[in-house]
Amino acid sequence: MRAKVPASSANLGPGFDVLAVALNAYVEVEVSPADSFSIETSGYGAGQFDDENHLAAQIVRETVGHSNFSLVVHSDIPLSRGLGSSAALAIAAALAAEALDPLFIGTTVDGHAENAAASLVGGLVAVQVVEEEPIVRSLPIDRSWRFVAAIPEMEMSTDLARAALPGTIPFGDAVSNLAALALLIPGLADRSLFVASSLDDHLHQPYREKFLPFSRGLRSMMREAGAAGTCWSGSGSTMLALVGEEESIQVAQAVQTFFHDEGLAGEVRALEVDHIGAVVS
Repeated sequence: MRAKVPASSANLGPGFDVLAVALNAYVEVEVSPADSFSIETSGYGAGQFDDENHLAAQIVRETVGHSNFSLVVHSDIPLSRGLGSSAALAIAAALAAEALDPLFIGTTVDGHAENAAASLVGGLVAVQVVEEEPIVRSLPIDRSWRFVAAIPEMEMSTDLARAALPGTIPFGDAVSNLAALALLIPGLADRSLFVASSLDDHLHQPYREKFLPFSRGLRSMMREAGAAGTCWSGSGSTMLALVGEEESIQVAQAVQTFFHDEGLAGEVRALEVDHIGAVVS
């Protein structure tokens, strides 16, 4: 069984731990019966944990109840960059092993129900976890939207990023995020309704900027180059620009110039929304 699963970007500014969108970078996992365990990996993460400790191997083993299988993994999703690589891999492995509840597995393994849900069903999703059960709703997203992903070479630990968040937040910041989220959802559904301030966030991005001091300048530059708005992708290190197709090239070129001028290693991708989600064959 083979599963192909898209990357995802969570939060999207004010939608902290709630919103996520599937993007057209993919991880593929293939599981076949065998006399003994074997694994072959390529792409991002190739050669790391190429044994039974590999995340996909653990999920398949727990699903089928033994280790007599051949596992092939190829990933086009950068690791630890805020693009949902762990959630996508967990969903792909669960589907390839024919698990009954891949969303539960993806959420349990990754800890982010919104990433797992976006990778599973595609498109834009909103998620609420109630009594450990994720409730998922697909939201409309204008098909003319694109995302330019500025992906620095440096990784970002989700645990470190989470630890930077305060235990309490000012009342005004909570209200600002609620207002931004309320405006963001219709603006993503219909590009003509988009308001630039709807990607503003006061819950997580300001507290994490100390780890990526270039992030504020990079996002400002992407807006100057034509982006409708910018935000962190998950907990970073990737920064996202929300653009139309006509602005994507100039924003991508501006990111490359920024990386060069700042001496930052990294890559730039113009990504589209994946509206299909996981595919099993």
